[in-house]
Amino acid sequence: MPPTITATDRPLEKTPADAVVVGIGKGSAGPLPTPGAEAVDRLLGGRLLPALADLGARGAQDEVTRVASLGQGPFPVVAAVGLGAPEATGGYSPEAIRRAAGAASRALTGRGSVVTLLAAVGGTPDAERLHAVGEGALLGAYEFTAYKSDLPADRPTPPREFTVVVPDAGAAKAPLARVRAVADAVALVRDLVNTPPNDLHPAELASRGAAAGKAAGLKVEVLDEDDLVAGGYGGILAVGAGSARGPRLLRMTYTGKKAQKKVALVGKGITFDSGGLSIKPAAKMDEMKSDMAGAAAVIATVCLVAQLGLPVEVTATVPMAENLPSGTAYRPADVVTFRNGKKAEITNTDAEGRVILADAIARAAEDSPDVLLETSTLTGAQLVALGARTAGVMGSDDMRDAVVAASRRSGEPMWPMPMPEELRRGIDSPVADFVNANADRMGGMLVGAHFLAEFVPAGLPWAHVDIAGPSFNTGAPWGYTPKGGTGVPVRTLLATIEDLLTR
Repeated sequence: MPPTITATDRPLEKTPADAVVVGIGKGSAGPLPTPGAEAVDRLLGGRLLPALADLGARGAQDEVTRVASLGQGPFPVVAAVGLGAPEATGGYSPEAIRRAAGAASRALTGRGSVVTLLAAVGGTPDAERLHAVGEGALLGAYEFTAYKSDLPADRPTPPREFTVVVPDAGAAKAPLARVRAVADAVALVRDLVNTPPNDLHPAELASRGAAAGKAAGLKVEVLDEDDLVAGGYGGILAVGAGSARGPRLLRMTYTGKKAQKKVALVGKGITFDSGGLSIKPAAKMDEMKSDMAGAAAVIATVCLVAQLGLPVEVTATVPMAENLPSGTAYRPADVVTFRNGKKAEITNTDAEGRVILADAIARAAEDSPDVLLETSTLTGAQLVALGARTAGVMGSDDMRDAVVAASRRSGEPMWPMPMPEELRRGIDSPVADFVNANADRMGGMLVGAHFLAEFVPAGLPWAHVDIAGPSFNTGAPWGYTPKGGTGVPVRTLLATIEDLLTR
């Protein structure tokens, strides 16, 4: 069961728990107290802050220092979590608070109930700060144990109950309900990305996505191989041809009351990517189970939008295939004909994501949406350019910048990238309309966006979010981000859609 989260406005001494969380900042002369830390310090008779200094706490991000209360409060342990250096205003950003809440959740494994005073950082909490505390706490408590055998019943687990101390518990009820919905959506993405590819082939991903959509009250359609042939989805069929487990296209539609905008979501669903005949090196190929992270994100996002009841129409178009080498696999030099009639010469079967996305974008555009948002683990060039934590955003200038602005509020780092006109020439083909990959590796992330742009109708605002690195954490956990699937970019997609309703 996922952990619960509630709010309380009771005095701290009347709020028992297995641990209490406070924030401390990083100052030039040592840790900086926050209102929450000062409240616990007073309850402990002025012993907390000196103890933290003696233990060498610095207030750095992801630093958690535990101090025993020795019976001086209704909790046995105080966890002081670092917020990093304060901003120029003296407060801390929502992302610093979100990250601190997540670090505390990870550090308090084995503690069943946790009271957090992080909402008091920087003064009276507003909705944004409360969201940050709640999201960080719940996302930091995530674990994936579906494939662990014989787990002992008494093993240490992440906290199961979070209580946020706020001035008005009644006013916090609605924001925390939203936090719960967002955390569940992110957990769905993480679960799907972490599932091994032998259990998450295209038909199974489509089935799980459809089940989530039906549970959210969405209109759901799944196209199998015969449907894809009849519909002219040549790109999806080509990539899926190498696997005995055939491709699928999932369509999920939510129509809110008094819908103000029509939004198309598209996400890449390669359930495993060997590279096909242009096979990848063996090293790190196992990480290619995450190549369906974009698909998982748009599935979760449309379900989340429905759960929140937003006044918008959203349709997710999700192409799914397994890219494997075999006697039936598509080949370099093949020419693929897409749903909209355009043709691409295949020069690299490992540039398969854009091939299935081309069909999906063409289909999504047929609905005449107001905007199109697409996300995918499209290129290794994204990691080369921006690293493992920052996604690249390309597309029309307005939507690109809107997505980046939403990402900054959501805590999912993204950076606006250009689409230089001269790079488009790199996908010219002497045989077809264009090639699917450029032999010149320079600007690979941007070239991939140019390929996708060929399928976006003129004048349609659109954005392509390359999440090759940020969607799957191959290193150690940090903040509220676990190892494995991260759930990026669900929170940014939601924020972008909400922003559209105010424009």
